[in-house]
Amino acid sequence: MQAAPDELIFERAAEENRCVIAADTDFGTLLARRNQSKPSVILFRRGTERRPEEQIRLITLNLPAILSDLNSGSIVVFHIERIRIRKLPLA
Repeated sequence: MQAAPDELIFERAAEENRCVIAADTDFGTLLARRNQSKPSVILFRRGTERRPEEQIRLITLNLPAILSDLNSGSIVVFHIERIRIRKLPLA
């Protein structure tokens, strides 16, 4: 779905109870517009590691701490030195 429109990605992820992983900051805006609690999104902000293997490592290391938030509907934002979690839907 790499070339699919963002809205289609969100719809399919919600239908299949999946989480979207992105570095596209527009996804936060799209989440706010959707006003829904699914799908959850993991967002890598500027300055964080861009190599997929490093992103997988960061997610794996932090998964125990963020899993319940992802299951309940959240956006998890990885910054250089911290992780920020906001419940969905975004206000």
